[in-house]
Amino acid sequence: MNKKFSINGLATLIGLQVLIFSCSQPTDERIPKTGLITDNAMVVSARGEASRIGVEILQKGGNAFDAMMATEMALAVTFPFAGNLGGGGFAVYRMADGQIGSIDYREKAPMAAHRDMYLDESGEVIPGLSTQGALASGVPGTIAGIFTAQAKFGKLSPAEILQPVIDLARNGFVVSTQQESRLRGILEVVRQVNGEDTFYGIERKAGDTIKNLALAETLERIAQNGKEEFYKGETAQVLVDHIQEMGGIITLEDLAAYEAVWREPVVFDYKELRVISMAPPSSGGVTIGQILKMVEPFDLKKMGHNSAEYIQVLTEAMRRAYADRNYYLGDPDFVAIPVDKLLEVEYLKSRMESYDPDLATKSEAIAEGSVLFAESMETTHYSIMDAEGNALAVTTTLNGAYGSKVYLDELGFFMNNEMDDFSSKAGVPNMFGLIGADANSIAPGKRMLSSMTPTLVERGGKLWMILGTPGGSTIITAVAQTILNAYEFDMTMQEAVEAPRFHHQWLPDQILFEENTLDSAIYRSLTSKNYLINEGRTPIIGSVDAIMVLSNGKLEGGADPRRENEAAGY
Repeated sequence: MNKKFSINGLATLIGLQVLIFSCSQPTDERIPKTGLITDNAMVVSARGEASRIGVEILQKGGNAFDAMMATEMALAVTFPFAGNLGGGGFAVYRMADGQIGSIDYREKAPMAAHRDMYLDESGEVIPGLSTQGALASGVPGTIAGIFTAQAKFGKLSPAEILQPVIDLARNGFVVSTQQESRLRGILEVVRQVNGEDTFYGIERKAGDTIKNLALAETLERIAQNGKEEFYKGETAQVLVDHIQEMGGIITLEDLAAYEAVWREPVVFDYKELRVISMAPPSSGGVTIGQILKMVEPFDLKKMGHNSAEYIQVLTEAMRRAYADRNYYLGDPDFVAIPVDKLLEVEYLKSRMESYDPDLATKSEAIAEGSVLFAESMETTHYSIMDAEGNALAVTTTLNGAYGSKVYLDELGFFMNNEMDDFSSKAGVPNMFGLIGADANSIAPGKRMLSSMTPTLVERGGKLWMILGTPGGSTIITAVAQTILNAYEFDMTMQEAVEAPRFHHQWLPDQILFEENTLDSAIYRSLTSKNYLINEGRTPIIGSVDAIMVLSNGKLEGGADPRRENEAAGY
C-alpha cells in the first residue's frame, strides 16, 4: 500500500496560445511529447486531489468502479464548478474480458414539470427561468449513478471508498488561480440567489483553503446509509425543503422514484477502430458516429492535420450531424430514435452528397436527414484504467457554471440547472445556442438531451483509448478530433489532447476556432469558399482527460493544459 504514484499536472494554457493550425504532419524526426506513463493503473481528472484519491482507492485493492465513486465525490469537494452531488452524468465501461456497457444517471424532470413551464402568457420563453434559481433544477442522479455502478462491479465498501473524500472535505483544498477567477465571477449571483451569508458568497483568493464541513457531514451520512440517504433519508428531506422554499418543484416522491438506468452503448467502426460511446439521452455517441463515418471515405492523413481541406471536410460532417442531432434525439424512454438508420453507411453517404470541396454548404440549406442545443464548459470528465484491465469513461455535470447557483448550505453542494437542456420552446436556442425540437420537449420524469460523450476506443480488438471532455455542444467535436489526432496523425495521447481544435454545430453557421490558433493562409482559403469564421474572442474548445494503452501495455495519460487537469497512476 506504500507504492508511490506519479502526477502529471498541466495547470495552464502555456503553449496553446502559440500553436497555429497548419497542414504539417508528424514526422519520424520529431520528438514526441508524452504525458504521464505508468505501468498498472491511472486516473485523469480535472483536479489533482481527485485523481490522487482515485488512485489511492485502486492501490487499496479497489477497481475502476470503486475509483469512480471516490473520484466523482472528490470532484464534488474540490471542483464545485462542475463536480457534484446535485447533478448527473453518464459512464461507459469496458471490463477486462471485453464486456461493455453504460449507465445513465442523467437528471430527470420533476413530476410537476410540464412542456410550457418556462413560457409566458404569450408563449415566449421567460429569460433566466430555466437557468437560474430553484425552478431550473432537475432531479439529481449522481449519487444513484455511482452507487448503482459500484454495487454491481465494485469490490470495497462505500464507507471505505468515501473516507478519504470526507477527510478532504474536512481538511480542505487549496483554491487555484483559475478557481479564484471562477468564484469571483459568480459571487454576486450566488449572493443574489442564496443570500449574503451563503458559503460560496464569501470572496476567496488563490491560496486560500476551503473546508466544506457541511458536505463532509452529508458524505458521512451517505457513506453510512447508502444512496437511500440521498433519495429517501434526512438529506432528501433537507434538499426538498430548501428547494421548495425557493420556489422549486422537486418533491420527496421525485427523489424516491429516481433510478439510474443501464443502457446499451452506441458502438460503431471507424476503419480498424471500434468506438464505444454513450447512447441517448446523450447525443454524443450517435453524433460522433455520424461525424467519423461521414469523413471515413476521405484520406485525412494525406490532407494534413488541420489543413484547410481537413477543416473543410470535417466541418461539413459536423454541420450535417448536428442538424440530425437537433431534430431526432431525446430521451429514448419517451421518443423513438432511429439510431441504426442515423449510423447507416448509405444514409451518411447520402448526407455528404451535397458536399462541394470548392464551396461551403450553407446551414440554411441543410435540414435534418429524411429518415440546436448548446451546453457550456461547466461539465467535467474523468478517465480510469485499473490494474485488472477495467476501463471507465465518465462525464458528469451541473450544466451551467455552479448549476442553478442554488447552494444548499445545510448539505454543502450546488444544484443543477439541467432543465435548460430541454427545448423550452421548439426552435428557440437554449443558454448555449443549441436549438431543440419536439423530441427534446419537457415532460414529467423525462431525461433531457445531453452532449456528454464519454467514449472508449478499441484497436485490434484491444482497449486503446479512454476519453471525454467538458464543453457543452463542443464536447462531441473535441472527442472526434482527439480520436482522429491519435489515429490518423499518429500523435501521442498528450499531443492528441493538446492540439488546437475547431467546431461547427450547424447553427449558428460559423466555424469556431480557439483564440490565436488560426493560420492566416488557412483563414484566406476558407473564407474564399464562403465559410464564416468566428473572428471574435473565442473560448477554449473542450478540456480532454484521456488515457491511451500503449503497445507495450503501459498507460499514457493525456491531461489537457486548457484547464487544471492532472493524471495520476502507479
